[in-house]
Amino acid sequence: MFRDAAANIAAHAAPPESDPAEAGALDFVVIDVETACSRVSSICQIGIVGFRGGAVAFEYETLLDPRDHFSSFNTRIHGIAAGHVAGKPCFADVYDVVHGHLAGRTTVAHSYFDKGALAAACRVHDRRMVETTWLDSVRVAKRAWPELTSHKLNVVSGHLGIPLRHHDALSDARAAGMIVVKAIESTGIPLAGWVTRPAERRAAPAPPPAASGPLKGHRVAILGQPRNGPLANRLAGGGGRIVASVGSTTTILAVVGEEPFGYARYDAQFRRALELQQSGRAIRIMSEREILKFLA
Repeated sequence: MFRDAAANIAAHAAPPESDPAEAGALDFVVIDVETACSRVSSICQIGIVGFRGGAVAFEYETLLDPRDHFSSFNTRIHGIAAGHVAGKPCFADVYDVVHGHLAGRTTVAHSYFDKGALAAACRVHDRRMVETTWLDSVRVAKRAWPELTSHKLNVVSGHLGIPLRHHDALSDARAAGMIVVKAIESTGIPLAGWVTRPAERRAAPAPPPAASGPLKGHRVAILGQPRNGPLANRLAGGGGRIVASVGSTTTILAVVGEEPFGYARYDAQFRRALELQQSGRAIRIMSEREILKFLA
């Protein structure tokens, strides 16, 4: 699953460049980033792909010096280490290019991790936020193919036959864009219909907590299932109050199907829970199996 260091160097020896002015009128652009460590601002690779008429119109990719340390966990995921970014530009150096590609357009990202990373990098490098209209291709995939048990990028790409070298920023961006293209083709819903969430598709309410049970008094956020899904009903039946997202009063983050948390570590909810733990808040991060065992 992971690329070795030699393959990584070869794949990024000559990152393609593109001039935002040459991109012309695009339907949408897609961005994907890889980070060096748990700080989302530590972007070490960025890939941007522009789509027009259902096809790739341009591609931009580069390695970046994150001005931060590389964790072994992140390097095992994407194969990029400190030696690969020596002498590479930092985010501030390529900000104008990134801004030129995204500003004023519809920008797709597979989950909003990339949106958060871009915002964090802008803050750290003292650059203004990029004004763009965001579209989450995870939401698109869930609406287009609700029968899938997971809507992770590799799962949806495999289902649709989209080529993917997972955790390479350019390949991930290209695949996320193709998911949007295929969703438009499959459903007949135009891009504007995906960007504007229909009012009737508001999330169903969470089940009310039982009056008693082992989770009475706990506020539980769930990562990997909707808050009215089967796990939510089990937890509410145990007295837990299901909340929409991790906040300062959340006491448990239940992670579905991720043990020992794998790709969940990249999710903004997971990172928020870690931040709360580090600040001294009493919040536990538990796998689905752990919390069901606790209920039993």
